[in-house]
Order: sequence, then C-alpha cells, then structure tokens
Amino acid sequence: MKHQRITVALEKEIRSGRVPRGARLPGELALARRFGVSRNTVRTALAELCEAGLIATRTGKGSFVLFDGRPLDDRLGWAHALASHGVETRVRVLGITATRDEELAGLPGVDRPDVIVIERVREIEAATVVSYERSCVPAIGELRELPARGLGGDSLTEVLTRAGLHADHGEQHLRGRRIDAHEAGLLRREPGAWFLNTRRTSWAADGAFVERVDSLLDPEHFQLRLDFRESAP
Repeated sequence: MKHQRITVALEKEIRSGRVPRGARLPGELALARRFGVSRNTVRTALAELCEAGLIATRTGKGSFVLFDGRPLDDRLGWAHALASHGVETRVRVLGITATRDEELAGLPGVDRPDVIVIERVREIEAATVVSYERSCVPAIGELRELPARGLGGDSLTEVLTRAGLHADHGEQHLRGRRIDAHEAGLLRREPGAWFLNTRRTSWAADGAFVERVDSLLDPEHFQLRLDFRESAP
C-alpha cells in the first residue's frame, strides 16, 4: 500500500539518524509532493509512525498531560504514553458493553448512536489507582465483537488501528470536579475528592468518528500544561 512505502522510508531515516528523533518532519503537503501521494495517505503513514513511538505531532498551540512532571502524548493511549517514560502501570478492564448514546449521535461523523463502551482503571505501584477511563467507540466491524471477545491483551489504540480507525484530529476539554460514591469506589478514594476530568473526542482524517474518552485523573500525579506561541507578524 502507498502509505506503507512512506512509513518504511521515514522510519529508515529516523532510525538511521538522518532525521534525529524529536526533529521536525516536513509538513504533510511537502511529504505528499515528495512521495507523489495524497495528504490523506501521508496522514495514514504519520499515524503509523506515531503508533510506533517514532514521532509525536504537535502544532504551535496545544495542551499536554503531565504525569509527575513528565509530558505525555496521550493520543497514543495512556499505556503507550506512560510506558515511554518508564512508568509501569496495570490496567483493569471493568466492563465492555454495547449500548446507544444519543448524545454522541449529534456529533459530526457519527451515523448512528450504537457504540461500544470500555471502562478501565489504571494502577501504579502498590495497587494505587491513578485514573478511571470510559471510552466510547463506534459499533462497527470487529469492534462489535468486543463485549464478547474482550481486548485480548491489546491496548484499545491497537484495536482501533486494526479496525481502520486512526485518530487524526479532535478536541479535549478539562475541568476539576468531585467524584461521586460510585467513582470513589473504583478509584479507592473518599466520595467528594477532587479529580481532573478530561473529555477527548477524536476523528479520523476522513471525518469518521473514532473515540470519545472521559477520564478521571488523580491530580496528585496528573497535571495539564498549555503550550502556546504567538504568531509571527
């Protein structure tokens, strides 16, 4: 496939040191011209490089999650982001269910309200729970089998990738709120404790809905940093 040719070429350049890790790659348009392909093909190749942990795309402005002061690119999933900084975590899947979400049906790229909901908690040493995550993904293709089959040891990001869903763009909201009694039981905290509540919604390059994930993050470990840059005159 065309995007695989681009992925292999750029991966060789990165691993050989010709393009140092952390260096800025040419823009999508420049890469599309170089390889004689569409920008969508380039985006697919870049998504695979992101998945492999070789690049992390950023714009001039953005917000980034910090875990104990370390910046995390959570678009690849918390497991990948934390592991890249040597943070060992254990994920417990609380449940995977098929349901309908009428609120999601009003979003761009959502054809029908049928979704698969995956609920998880994430633990670090001494079984300390640091996050609760509730992900909604479209009930399409092999994703419809998740309630019966489970994740099978794979990350949700890997499962979405196999289903042909690559997050290309999206939005994220953050607020602080008190957790209720049910959430307190999952997080092993007292009801009413303050947690960071993030909601991230992502779409593929073609506008198809990929995922909405609501996370409760322990503020003793997680922070949010905003980077900004004033545009040149």
